[in-house]
Amino acid sequence: MASIHIEAKVGDIAETILLPGDPYRAKHVAETMLTDAVCYNKVRGMLGYTGYYNGKRVSIQGSGMGMGSTAIYVNELIETYGVKNLIRVGTCGAIKTDINVGQVILAMSASGDSGANSAYFGSMHYAATADFELLQKAYEASKRLKINTIQGSIFSTDTFYDSDPHRWDKWEEHGILGVEMESQILFTLAKRLNAKALSILTVSDNIRTGEAASSKDREQSYMDMMKIAFELA
Repeated sequence: MASIHIEAKVGDIAETILLPGDPYRAKHVAETMLTDAVCYNKVRGMLGYTGYYNGKRVSIQGSGMGMGSTAIYVNELIETYGVKNLIRVGTCGAIKTDINVGQVILAMSASGDSGANSAYFGSMHYAATADFELLQKAYEASKRLKINTIQGSIFSTDTFYDSDPHRWDKWEEHGILGVEMESQILFTLAKRLNAKALSILTVSDNIRTGEAASSKDREQSYMDMMKIAFELA
């Protein structure tokens, strides 16, 4: 039986899944880092694959951009396909001047402006956090692989473009490291649906300094992030 947006049969998707926003990034990673990879989903072009990494079965699924799209795939992956561990692998913009492009961040928590969060909790504010066990394993894996990581809080937003030059001031003052568009709803739904979630992010640009990664630098740092994520399979 398939879900609405994923055509895979139950059993086609591994218990641990990586979630890049870009489906073509999922395709590239499946073709270059997995063995015996099989494409289980092409609905709406949101590609998903299951294969093996160092003998361990793992899936990788595009989730689209933003919390609305991410929520659809997270719900269906957990509720229909029984996925237990969901790991976002994506990019973020740093809002601290001392964080360099290419830095890998292990997100401990995600503040944000998700409309879904307001719908679920009304005037109250839910603290969306990563699963500690996955976070600890990712940190230990980064040490083994000699990949430098920063552990801390991020912000997930529904709006990519904004004209307010001081938008991020209060968030930086409260320790937020970077901004992206998916982790808050991922953490919230994983807790609600009794699964484990983590976000591993590569800094693609620094919002404060205007620094941005070249395509070559972005590819290398992205591969560092993927190596950590696959160790959790």
